[in-house]
Amino acid sequence: MKLSTKQRIGLEATRLIHKNLANEHPLRQLFWESTLRCNLNCRHCGSDCKAISGTKDMPLDDFLRVLDSISERVDPHKVFVIVTGGEPLMRTDIEHCGREIYRKGFPWGMVSNGLALTSGRLEGLLQAGVHTMAISLDGLHDNHNWLRRHEKSFDAVENAIDLLTHSPIIDFDIVTCVTQKNYEELPALRDFLIQKGVRKWRLFSVFPAGRAMDEPLLQLENRQMRGLMSFIKSTREDGKIKASYGCEGFLGGYEGKVRNHFFFCNAGITVGSVLADGSISACASIRSDYSQGNIYKDDFMDVWEHRYGIYRKRDWMKSGECEGCRMFRYCNGNGMHLRDDDGRLLTCHYKRLINTDVVSVD
Repeated sequence: MKLSTKQRIGLEATRLIHKNLANEHPLRQLFWESTLRCNLNCRHCGSDCKAISGTKDMPLDDFLRVLDSISERVDPHKVFVIVTGGEPLMRTDIEHCGREIYRKGFPWGMVSNGLALTSGRLEGLLQAGVHTMAISLDGLHDNHNWLRRHEKSFDAVENAIDLLTHSPIIDFDIVTCVTQKNYEELPALRDFLIQKGVRKWRLFSVFPAGRAMDEPLLQLENRQMRGLMSFIKSTREDGKIKASYGCEGFLGGYEGKVRNHFFFCNAGITVGSVLADGSISACASIRSDYSQGNIYKDDFMDVWEHRYGIYRKRDWMKSGECEGCRMFRYCNGNGMHLRDDDGRLLTCHYKRLINTDVVSVD
């Protein structure tokens, strides 16, 4: 699928906007990896999280000092804090954490697998000011439980969806990792979510990192990748649920058709993170070591203002398979989380999609 004139205009405008953003780098999202503990053992985990982690949970006071550093230079109401893990609900104090984040003026949300979300815990999170939640659902019963390696995970997520759809004061979406195992049931999964009253659905493909490197069935074939784009496009056109592909990857002719924006990686430009060990990084999906400092020896905002050069000037990515690519001006080397420790690109969405037949699931 070739780029249309309209798409090229949109991509050119996006390129200029984000060039200015890279220069100004206004902090807009801050991920807090509050724990590396998890109550699941998912096949695709990039963090290798466990029930008992070798890295201790970050004390709340340490993270609050980061927020104080930010508040000295940035309006906290303009920085959205996203609490991640591991599984944040493994922390018995997560409601207290959220309340303190909110008390300091920062809106906040959470990413969860839903296994430990009860009506009581949801009520506590709502009282703590939680704005958004993202809940993972990776297929219908058998396929979801296969990926999550837990026989009760699907039932727990279904319960979480029921709780969230009946809470009018929280914005939430469902996040699905699409694999060879659940690809064929995407239409049935879509119907299930619509029947449940879910309004927003984000779909991702799994990239080869962490445990996913050892699971061939997690990686879509190229023709399935293109089929996924066609499925999202048709689902959006149908209008019964707001489906979108995740923020990763330049998609060529599908740009502007499968999500609400044109591709650009905002890691280190508007998005920062504090990892469980104190590392100062960017998008929480980045598992390679592109950290820029550590909160236990550096001031977060000093790091944000004066480092992150590897994120904001990405000409270094124009090597290997990216060298000479005519789409580099729009792609800018793909998402930072798709680079390994040596800077090599793990996967190229654009090349996977061009000149590939579609395997339809509609």
